[in-house]
Amino acid sequence: MNIVIPDDYQDVIRTLDCYSQLAGHDVRVLHDLGPASADELAARFAEADALVLTRERTRIDAALLDRLPRLKLISQTGKVSGHLDLDACTERGIVVTEGRGSPVAPAELAWALILTARRQLVPAIEAFKAGQWQVNLGHALAGQTLGIWGYGKIGQRLARYAQAFDMPVLVWGSDNSRAAAIADGHQAAASRAAFFAEADILSLNLRLSESTRHGVTFADLAGMKPSALLVNISRAELIAPGALLQALDAGRPGYAAVDVFEQEPLLAADNDLLKHPRALCTPHLGYVEKNGYELYFGDAFDNVVAFFGGAPKNVANPQALANRRA
Repeated sequence: MNIVIPDDYQDVIRTLDCYSQLAGHDVRVLHDLGPASADELAARFAEADALVLTRERTRIDAALLDRLPRLKLISQTGKVSGHLDLDACTERGIVVTEGRGSPVAPAELAWALILTARRQLVPAIEAFKAGQWQVNLGHALAGQTLGIWGYGKIGQRLARYAQAFDMPVLVWGSDNSRAAAIADGHQAAASRAAFFAEADILSLNLRLSESTRHGVTFADLAGMKPSALLVNISRAELIAPGALLQALDAGRPGYAAVDVFEQEPLLAADNDLLKHPRALCTPHLGYVEKNGYELYFGDAFDNVVAFFGGAPKNVANPQALANRRA
């Protein structure tokens, strides 16, 4: 079968151990950067019997699907999200399979950002390379309150890391999230305003949905301490457009560490957030890690082999099986 794997930015997928699962298939791995037009995507995917998507890097909508008459399968790395029109796939008999996620690499990156931002490592290292010695003063984590909005798998790992660093944990989120945090020995914020006001480091760990999109406002951020750090490794769209930059310029919070952007890949070197002296920015590295890739693509490739072997599994739209394309 003809399998297309788009958005391999680093050209690493063929180096994975799990890539051998696709032996015997005609596989084309694409490394294009930047947003592609509908015409470009239709041309790239024209001969594909199956697509293996790298998380949410490519949007698949009904209009694009109508231009891909050969397509039978979309194998998603991780879980299906808003980048993929699942109903449109079902209507056209295109089967969608999904795999698992892991909180390990994203949580570790979040902690790396927290440590790097709090100890001001990047400006210290850059100055050191320029011949300067000890140009700034960082802050230890012990005693600082870690605020976690979203006490799921990643949030829970961050809370355990915080305990190892002698940091109290303050949680905001759903009733269930707050109750789970209390059961684990942490504090639940008395209110949303108190959560933003009391956290020294505030980490957003929410799924992006219509209810959470642009849910963090400038008013929320303006209620943070001037010394506070806002961390976002989840989705840029959790924050209202322009609100974080506006808040940094206003001095509340004083610092930000972000791994996600509304436009990805972000290739504009003159981006205001990238240039901000109190913002630490990384190019969406949360899940970009060897073991995580082996998990994500191992599942996706296994689902491809099972589908074309006549035994589909992990199907997200089982209704499509009844009228799947031959």
